[in-house]
Amino acid sequence: MTLLQARAVVKSYGPTPALRGIDLDLEEGRILAVTGPSGCGKSTLLHCLAGILPPDSGEVRYRGRRLDEASEAERSRLRRGEFGVLFQFGMLVPELTAAENVALPLLLAGGGRRESRATALDWLGRLGVEELADTLPGEMSGGQQQRCAAARALVTEPSVLFADEPTGALDTLVGERLLGLVVGLARERGMSVVLVTHSATVAAYADAELVLRDGAVDPSGLGMSTGAVR
Repeated sequence: MTLLQARAVVKSYGPTPALRGIDLDLEEGRILAVTGPSGCGKSTLLHCLAGILPPDSGEVRYRGRRLDEASEAERSRLRRGEFGVLFQFGMLVPELTAAENVALPLLLAGGGRRESRATALDWLGRLGVEELADTLPGEMSGGQQQRCAAARALVTEPSVLFADEPTGALDTLVGERLLGLVVGLARERGMSVVLVTHSATVAAYADAELVLRDGAVDPSGLGMSTGAVR
């Protein structure tokens, strides 16, 4: 079943085009790596697919529904539950502890405080940072912040994970632990993944690769240049 679909997605920043008509289909339980040089539109594509940025034209559909036409409230609801978003620089709430950051999506969805904290602690443990539960982001290293952000993105066990350079701040072993966890969720629970990366090693974890260049699909790139992931 096609879970996420893009058709002729175009996005510009003022006079500068970022995306020039991107098509892709992502099925349940599949992992798509979006690769290409800096400035090619990878992060912009991820943000359009996750409903963070509206495309200038084209369509983005989630479970057949037009995400690009959905209200901000509906898109926010999806990002609190069915979508998990892991930003390149973590973007934790600085006034909240690690456990509070991770529990936040559960609380916003109406979860109880005690149950949400227990689930948050479980996910911090899976990422190997349970000892940071009561630590503020400003007291953590960049890698620790990124692992806490990963726990926050996964705590709702989303249908789709959008991850922008998820291992950029992590050492090799910790990065492999995170990617192994993501692959396991895709295989065991049917979570789909859009994975933006510069790393060929990270892209190798994906089922298919979409190579961008200057905002368009590069037909000479490796992987499935049409963008279809089936």
